Amino acid sequence: MQLSLASQNGQAAREPGLETSPLAIRGLTVSYGEKPAVFSVDMTVVPGQMTAIIGPNGAGKSTLLKAALGIVPPVSGRVQVFGRPLDHQRGRIAYVPQRASVDWDFPTRVIDVVMMGLYRELGLLGRIRGTHRQIASDCLDRVGMSEFADRQIGQLSGGQQQRVFLARALAQGADLYLLDEPFAGVDAATEKAIIGVLKALRAEGKTVVVVHHDLATVRDYFDNVFLINTRKVAEGSVAEAFTPDTLQSAYGGRLATAQIDQIARPA
Repeated sequence: MQLSLASQNGQAAREPGLETSPLAIRGLTVSYGEKPAVFSVDMTVVPGQMTAIIGPNGAGKSTLLKAALGIVPPVSGRVQVFGRPLDHQRGRIAYVPQRASVDWDFPTRVIDVVMMGLYRELGLLGRIRGTHRQIASDCLDRVGMSEFADRQIGQLSGGQQQRVFLARALAQGADLYLLDEPFAGVDAATEKAIIGVLKALRAEGKTVVVVHHDLATVRDYFDNVFLINTRKVAEGSVAEAFTPDTLQSAYGGRLATAQIDQIARPA
């Protein structure tokens, strides 16, 4: 199913924020069987900032991201990327999936995984040149993995694998970076390295959207939040939308009131 915000009379394309947002979603619904995983969700990502998608387990966070990318088919809804339909803008998007969804037994080297990020430039039968290897090496250096370039990907730790997939995303030279739980199951050093790279991308004017699970780091890591529990709960800057009321609405009885107050309290 192809998603587009362009309507027959052109009104949808003139909705506020749609022409300037790196990722604009309207009325997105995804269903697994009879139960919707995401229901009638609107989202407008702010350009040049870092946005966290947060919510309880099973709230539809990863599904929202995958549906926006066309990885899972929606029941209904519209998506626009930098003011145009998704299929016209895929070259401007880099996606880092959950580490658990990747087949790490595939026999390939770290440097080869990173060069996969250059596939649009190389094509299926393109010749790999020295400039391509240099780009891949530079991206590995940015994530602190240069010394592992010739290592088999399956021989790395979970945190190292996550860094390699981030390096692959960097090699794409994208404008919009979408990451699904990049900090899940990684060590402290890897988390520090990843957030450092993401903040550097923001400083370069790139837009970063992250499915995130650690509420304690939201204020330190992100500019904006999108709270979801099947439906959209709240959206906005961390100061405005990351509050005890919105967390209570999203998480309900899954978090104690005292815990919510401590998490949401400004430093």
